[in-house]
Amino acid sequence: MIDSILTWTVQRRLASIDHFRQNPHEVQARVFQDLLQKARATEWGQRYGFADAPSAAEFAQRVPVSSYEELYPAIERVLRGEPDVLWPGRVQWFAKSSGTTNARSKFIPVTRESLHECHYRAGRDMTALATSLYPENRILAGKTLSLGGTHGPNPFRLDDEASRVGDVSAVIMQNLPSWAEYLRTPPLELALLDEWEEKIERIARHVLEVNVAALAGVPTWMIVLLRRVTELAGADNITEVWPNLSLFLHGAVAFGPYRELFRQLIPSGQMRYLEIYNASEGYLALQDEPNSEELLLLLDHGIYYEFIPVDQFDAEYPQTLTLEQVALGQTYALVLTTNAGLWRYKIGDTVRFTSLAPYRIRITGRTKHFLNAFGEEVVIENADAAIAAACQATGTTVRDYTAAPIYFDASDSSRGGHQWLIEFSQPLQQPEQFVAVLDQTLRELNSDYDAKRHRDLALSPPVLTIASPGTFTRWLADKGKLGGQHKVPRLSNSREMIEEVLQKS
Repeated sequence: MIDSILTWTVQRRLASIDHFRQNPHEVQARVFQDLLQKARATEWGQRYGFADAPSAAEFAQRVPVSSYEELYPAIERVLRGEPDVLWPGRVQWFAKSSGTTNARSKFIPVTRESLHECHYRAGRDMTALATSLYPENRILAGKTLSLGGTHGPNPFRLDDEASRVGDVSAVIMQNLPSWAEYLRTPPLELALLDEWEEKIERIARHVLEVNVAALAGVPTWMIVLLRRVTELAGADNITEVWPNLSLFLHGAVAFGPYRELFRQLIPSGQMRYLEIYNASEGYLALQDEPNSEELLLLLDHGIYYEFIPVDQFDAEYPQTLTLEQVALGQTYALVLTTNAGLWRYKIGDTVRFTSLAPYRIRITGRTKHFLNAFGEEVVIENADAAIAAACQATGTTVRDYTAAPIYFDASDSSRGGHQWLIEFSQPLQQPEQFVAVLDQTLRELNSDYDAKRHRDLALSPPVLTIASPGTFTRWLADKGKLGGQHKVPRLSNSREMIEEVLQKS
């Protein structure tokens, strides 16, 4: 009875999903005008004349496209408690993530509107689609096991306990309505623990006796938890513990490298997998068709989209396209205007449209070199700084390098990691110290990498492979890319390039 009522309730969103599928431009125009109307009296709204109801073209001319660093002076004021800067009122919650070049973490405002009109609405959409696609699985008859991070005091307002910062998953869970909290496990006191080793252990013991029907989270951490639950239960695989498990909602990292491992961990014919694209800045897309790698762009969730073509990525004043202007098969950098007060914000992700009716995308990477196979979000600035620190500590120099993930081995209980293929200018005398300093510097610079490396729980120490002299030159020559304007890609989420270079060593 409860399962049927919940299913009927969430599936009421299906009509709204169909509406923005069929009327994308009208829906985006409404979202755009609503954002301007709500923020017209803010400092940002007054500066750029939102009360004039500018057209989309006028809005693009008036308001600059901003990176996090460029928007940070305004965000810092919001962090310090100033009201009506970017969005009406005083913002109390902030999602913390890495990826900025000038700080260990970045802080994204999370307003009441972005929680309810974006994250929670999209969560209902995903649930509605899952129950519609797989009605026989009765997903809502059991609990959804969701893994998230933690939150703590706002470091800019330590005198205000109500203002908090944390992983977006923790912000979402802490503010869930009671009906949604009923559907998930573990309880908040376990889900929000900040010590990951204790957290995994206590959650694993708690959920042993829970009827888990669905999983939600990042594959990296979910693998660690599933292995521990299976071990505690003395089972061969997780289906012996949770016979009704039939769905995994996954995101944050590419799922391809994990697919076989999950098949072995969950050898069930009823198991289904759906991808979500939920960032600190908003819930942007979700998989609405089975057996597809395409994600439906969410258009009525308080986010107005613009797109930067490849040839404009490095422009000081990039020209953007609206949804109506994008083309199939082209790569674009995402620009968001959101109900969290982010105005023409470059999120840093790149996407490619696979369908225009409805609008579906694939995430193709980042606008900069990036390593995010396990949710660690290592940017090129992190890597360069860590290499420099390791060189200084060991008295050596690096001629060239690249790094790629070492994915989980489905045959054992190994963890993922990073392989650093480095060509030194002279023989390295202290390889262990080099790796230790490289690792420690990355942990100091990048909070997400640090979390994954905590006690080697989800990410193993870096693996150093020393390339023979001339390795990278031979690889560049083989690619026809010798010359001053051609550079070795530093970071990649695929092993394709590093395997090619290894053949030249």
